[in-house]
Amino acid sequence: MSGSSSDELNHQAGEVANIPAHIAIIMDGNNRWAKGKFLPSLAGHKAGATAVRRVVEASAKTGVKVLTLFAFSSENWKRPKAEVDALMMLFMRSLKKELKRMHEQNIRLRIMGDVSGFSANLQAQIAYTEQQTQANEGMQLVIAANYGGRGDIAQAAQRICQKVVEGDLSINQIDEDSISSQLYLSDLPDPDLIIRTSGEERISNFLLWQAAYSEFVFLPVLWPDFNADDLQYAIDLYQQRQRRYGGR
Repeated sequence: MSGSSSDELNHQAGEVANIPAHIAIIMDGNNRWAKGKFLPSLAGHKAGATAVRRVVEASAKTGVKVLTLFAFSSENWKRPKAEVDALMMLFMRSLKKELKRMHEQNIRLRIMGDVSGFSANLQAQIAYTEQQTQANEGMQLVIAANYGGRGDIAQAAQRICQKVVEGDLSINQIDEDSISSQLYLSDLPDPDLIIRTSGEERISNFLLWQAAYSEFVFLPVLWPDFNADDLQYAIDLYQQRQRRYGGR
């Protein structure tokens, strides 16, 4: 993705031992973790929230500039209502509870996804937390909530079509940059490294456009058990790879 802010973030991270500027994580395994311990699914999600706190702190200390966490996909509404309600409650609670901690660590929170699908109270809390942290200049923490990669591209296409209809853009001007500019959080660099936990090896409709040249690391650890050592292991693997972007 082009833009001075993206270039700056990549340059700053590159100065620190080839640390990826942007790490995205598909947090998978909460339910299996709970099931393995004969606990309800909510216990797994609560343990997953604790893992989020660990990984956010570790990422910031490592020098990562953007951390994106796939918290709730647009397909997750298909889960049992009780589980969805519990996830919404946990999301609300986490936004309130972690605000002070984000300030202490100079972290800016941004939400990526269709927040209109959430309750009015949760939408208000999201807006409040984003507003309260927008001046923080440390790591940017992006939470993908009610997000899907196909939906992201579809809404970008709708915005481009609107520009064409209004005469602000011609069909011949539609290119990769114009599409990228209409995606969620287009001002941020594409993810350098995408991690998925729990041993599954698929991207599940996550950042489909932005992941074109991302490096992938799939780890067997369930998300509630994921810690700073696992994060560093994934970064170590990333640093051993050569990124050619289609070249040699």
